[in-house]
Amino acid sequence: MFRFLAMAVALTVPLLSLTPDSARAETNPTMNRLLLLEQSALKKAKNGHLQQLVTPVSIKPSDAVLYDAKWLAGQPRVSGGAEWRCLTEALYFEARGETVKGQFAVAEVILNRVDSSRFPSSVCGVVNQGTGRKFACQFTYTCDGRPEHVNEPAAWDRVGKVAKLMLAGAPRSLTKGATYYHTTAVRPSWSRKFSRTAHIGVHLFYSN
Repeated sequence: MFRFLAMAVALTVPLLSLTPDSARAETNPTMNRLLLLEQSALKKAKNGHLQQLVTPVSIKPSDAVLYDAKWLAGQPRVSGGAEWRCLTEALYFEARGETVKGQFAVAEVILNRVDSSRFPSSVCGVVNQGTGRKFACQFTYTCDGRPEHVNEPAAWDRVGKVAKLMLAGAPRSLTKGATYYHTTAVRPSWSRKFSRTAHIGVHLFYSN
């Protein structure tokens, strides 16, 4: 720990001008020896190496996400706060039977809505918009009058991982900015007014 801190300080402020004679008058011999060793090491180190030492490691989901069931299964189990739970519930009840790619696509739509001024500005707000008015909500499972239960723990874990990755900043390139979708089993009237952007699994995606 001390070694890292000393190197970080050396990058941000001028090194103390310490010589064996002046150092003895201002600090103890052990501290002086350590600082001199750090000075020597810093002079030999390359700038790129020093930058790596003081730059936090950031893992970007966009660099790692694969729309593959085997890859997703290999990711660690996750949990989260209210926004994560709302997104996970929506994916579970709306798309748990879809392919991994299809689940990511549905998550895209929800987050695209969060970013749109036409919809609530939070995941929970988007998912629960219209809830309380039977069949007048945005996501049917929230207003169909039937209680919803999570009976498939494995499916919950899978969509939970999708939700976590999307909230962490995974790319939204599958649906080309879509803010609406429906299954291929239905053809709502609004779909004729919007532009279709993608067809993934059993869902069609649209933007307006």
